Amino acid sequence: MDKSYESRLGFLITDAGRLCGRLYDKRAKRLGLTRAQSHVLAYLTWQGEMNQARLAEFLEITPISLTRLLDRMEGYGWVERVASGDDRRAFVIRLTRKARSMFPRVLKVGDEVAEEGLRGLSLAERETLIRLLQRVRGNFVESIGEGIE
Repeated sequence: MDKSYESRLGFLITDAGRLCGRLYDKRAKRLGLTRAQSHVLAYLTWQGEMNQARLAEFLEITPISLTRLLDRMEGYGWVERVASGDDRRAFVIRLTRKARSMFPRVLKVGDEVAEEGLRGLSLAERETLIRLLQRVRGNFVESIGEGIE
């Protein structure tokens, strides 16, 4: 069987990401969070509060999907919707104290998953891999003109 796809950048990045996500889902169950909910916590922690449209763009999901996700998260006490000072029809999404205190545990799960994926690599290899992926990501950002600000 020809496995040339296993040396193709797009396949490797996508498949590694898929498998990483599956392992994260498995490990994050103990926190009572899904991967999508963890992404919301991460973006709001690192980027600060933002409106739903911008958050949907970051997450690459439709606004209606985000609305359902935020409904559940609001019900669990992870986020709150606050009327935007600029537009009364728009809401800004903000993390609650509960979510902010949970985020270090979310990062710990992510670190455990990363450790699984990097198992067997030396510190120098790990640093090189991260540095190279950052460069590849930067090339893509430059080519399409967008990225995480």
